[in-house]
Amino acid sequence: MDAEQPSRVGALLREWRQRRRLSQLDLANLADTSARHLSYMENGRARPSRTMLLRLSAALDVPLRERNTLLLAADYAPAYRESSLDDGYMASIRSALDTMLAAHEPYPAVVVDRVWNVLQGNRAMGVLMDGIPPHLLQPRPNVFRLALHPDGLAARLANLEEVRTLFLERLSRQVNATGDTELQRLHEEVSRYPLPSSGEEPRHDPASGHRPSPIQVPLRIRSPFGELAMFSTMATFGAPADVTLAELAIELFYPLDDFTANTLHALSRGQP
Repeated sequence: MDAEQPSRVGALLREWRQRRRLSQLDLANLADTSARHLSYMENGRARPSRTMLLRLSAALDVPLRERNTLLLAADYAPAYRESSLDDGYMASIRSALDTMLAAHEPYPAVVVDRVWNVLQGNRAMGVLMDGIPPHLLQPRPNVFRLALHPDGLAARLANLEEVRTLFLERLSRQVNATGDTELQRLHEEVSRYPLPSSGEEPRHDPASGHRPSPIQVPLRIRSPFGELAMFSTMATFGAPADVTLAELAIELFYPLDDFTANTLHALSRGQP
C-alpha cells in the first residue's frame, strides 16, 4: 500500500483521534503503544490487529456502532451485535425499561435511541404530548422535533428561547463528539424551525417571580392547570455489549416545585 494513501481504517483512526483532540503521542500512551506505530497505522503503512483496534477504540471512547465500523474497515468481523428490542435476547432489558417507566409515574419518562427517537414512554408523558399533531408523531416521535417544532411543545413553552438554545447546544455537542450523520441532519432540520405562529418568540424573564432554581434551564410549560416546571435526568445502561443497548437512554422528568408535583399527582388520579 502506498504510504501516501492512508487506508480506510487509518483515516478513521485519525478522524477519531482529531475529534478527541489528542496528539498521536497522547493516544499512544493511552493505548499502550508507540506514537511511531500509531503513525504507521494511520498512514496505512501498518495494519492494526483486531486487539489493537479495540484498544484504540476504547481509549478514544468510540461508540460501539463505530467500533464495528472500524473493525469492518480493517476486514475484521464486528465485535458487537446489534439486536432488536423485540428479540428474546433483550427480554431482561425490556423488563427493566418497563419497571423504570412505571415506577417513575406520576412523573413523565421516556426511552430514546441514539438520534432521540421515542421508543417508549409512560402514561405520565401525556402531559407533555397533549395536543401534539399527528405529523410530529409519525413515523416515530423525536424529542427534538416534539420540543422545538412550532406545532409541538414549543408553542406551550414559557421559556422557549432558553430551551431552544440549550437543546441546540446539546445536539451540536453530540454531533461533534460522535460525527453521527443522522444527528447532523437532525440538528440542521430543527435549527431551521420557525418560531410559533404568534410571530414572537416567548421570552422568559428571570425576574418574573419564579423562585431561585438549582436548574439553569427547566422546562416551563403552560397548561390548563397553570405553569408546570420540570427538569430531567438521563439514565443509561452500564457496560453494554450490544449496539442497541449502548444507544438507549431513559429521560426521567421531575417536578421543580410543589405546584407541579401536586398537579402531576392529581392528573394521575384523574383529578385535574
